[in-house]
Amino acid sequence: MDRPSARTIAAEVASGVRSAEAVARDALARIAAYDAVQPQTWIERPPAEAVLAKARAVDARIAAGESLPLAGVPFAVKDNIDAAGLPTTAACPSYAYRPKRSAEVIERLEAAGAVLMGKTNLDQFATGLVGARSPYGAPGCVFNRAYVSGGSSSGSAVAVGAGLVAFALGTDTAGSGRVPAAFNDLVGWKPTRGRWSARGLVPACRSLDCITVFTPHAGDAALVDSVVAGFDPLDSWSRREAPGPAPLEEAFTFAVPRSAQLQFFGDLEAEDLFAVAVARLVAMGGRKVEVDVEPLLAAARLLYSGPWVAERTAAVEDLLRTSPTAVHPVVRAILQGGFGVSGVDTFKAIYELADHARAAEAVWAAADVLLLPTAPTIYRIAEVLAEPFALNANLGLYTNFVNLLDMSAVAVPAGFRANGTGFGVTLIGPAFADARLLALAARYEEIAPMPQSPALDVDGKPQTVKLCVVGAHLAGMPLHWQLTSRDARLAARTTTAPVYRLYAMTAATPVKPALIHVGDGGAALEVEVYELGVAEFGSFVAEVPPPLAIGTVTLEDGSQVKGFVAEPRATAGAEDVTAFGGWRAYVASRG
Repeated sequence: MDRPSARTIAAEVASGVRSAEAVARDALARIAAYDAVQPQTWIERPPAEAVLAKARAVDARIAAGESLPLAGVPFAVKDNIDAAGLPTTAACPSYAYRPKRSAEVIERLEAAGAVLMGKTNLDQFATGLVGARSPYGAPGCVFNRAYVSGGSSSGSAVAVGAGLVAFALGTDTAGSGRVPAAFNDLVGWKPTRGRWSARGLVPACRSLDCITVFTPHAGDAALVDSVVAGFDPLDSWSRREAPGPAPLEEAFTFAVPRSAQLQFFGDLEAEDLFAVAVARLVAMGGRKVEVDVEPLLAAARLLYSGPWVAERTAAVEDLLRTSPTAVHPVVRAILQGGFGVSGVDTFKAIYELADHARAAEAVWAAADVLLLPTAPTIYRIAEVLAEPFALNANLGLYTNFVNLLDMSAVAVPAGFRANGTGFGVTLIGPAFADARLLALAARYEEIAPMPQSPALDVDGKPQTVKLCVVGAHLAGMPLHWQLTSRDARLAARTTTAPVYRLYAMTAATPVKPALIHVGDGGAALEVEVYELGVAEFGSFVAEVPPPLAIGTVTLEDGSQVKGFVAEPRATAGAEDVTAFGGWRAYVASRG
């Protein structure tokens, strides 16, 4: 998918190849078309004529000889960031107000020639990593809308992921500028705390909040950073730029967690994609070292189990006390917990965090940069609505500590699952390692072509499961009808990885196959892989008799799918028929 690039648009407008007005008309058309797919991407947009008037003003500035680094670039902004002329809601209608001026970051972007297209949806009060905690609806992943877009900066990620705008501002307290980037095949740039002004931002945790940006490429993020970064004397949390670490040489060292500390919550595709990303960094000249990330994970647990919940409570205290039912029930349950935090609790947590921060310094002694999965897995929207707390916490496993420990981070794409959803990894550095990380992210993109993005999910992607069959369900075999009656589609004829043995349960009538994982001493066996709907898969599994079962089968290319396996008791008295290479050959040998 060809998504608009801030660098390309700015260069074209500045050189007269296109006008800012033409760019704005194109963006308005894309936005209008996508409204038929996910109107919940947006909370508020200015009238089209107001957008075009701003674009024409950019054209006039170009004609007058001004140099505008973001000339005519269309962008969106998360609706917890003030934009003059539009209400700020933080996804809570009862909280809405009309700011007299825009946030400092928007003023800088518009001064550089960028054109604001509208304000995007979010998890209410930026509390969540799923994008499903908003009265304005739940945006889905642009490649498979049954799955979460990630949050809290959900609408901003969708606006860029769907190619509606060239970049969009988000925010990041616990990962909200990174998790949505992973799911929607984007770069999510989270600068060092305080490098970008937060004036004009509805706070979640004022001491931790960062305004962030989503872009299709690292170079676009670097361009936005060059415009927006800088000290703001009117922002109490703004920081003057400090010297950062030197740019990386061609050879560098990157850290990954100890293998026992990596957790993917059963998402085998994510686990495989992380291994591919590690190999990509090695190909770039990186040397991998394993480090203990427990201090980081322990710090992460403080974000919602410690007093920083009370900082979220402080941001909307009046609304919580006067109109609690105006707050989304899941968000309300989290924020009301802050009322019970004591001063003693707060100081104890501050001391604990200091201990974790000191222990975490060992990471930078061992490596130049830390590589982590951005999120360990992804969930369907229906799943996070059914279990809103635990699943949300899972998504923040590798993100929650970054701002607490004053680190900088850039999330980059790392491939796709079979269901189309994106997977990403994050490059993390200490405070003010911003230039180093952006340069490394650009190298990461260049080292080898990234997988082609799937098509946008505009019609509603059918939810399917791939099923590996080894015996009587093969094409032409007696039970194949159980697949065809469920409209199963043949996806591949292939073999397993060479780690299985095949047995014939000769005591059964008819004789049945038993596929057993043995590791060393196994063989590659012929199988067929079918794709069928989730409901059809469930009804199929319900009919599988013991000692057969449905488990996970590894194929010759290393991918893993659901498939027939067998309990250990299946081999009792069974004949080992592995030498035939598959069930079809074995059956043929019996006439």
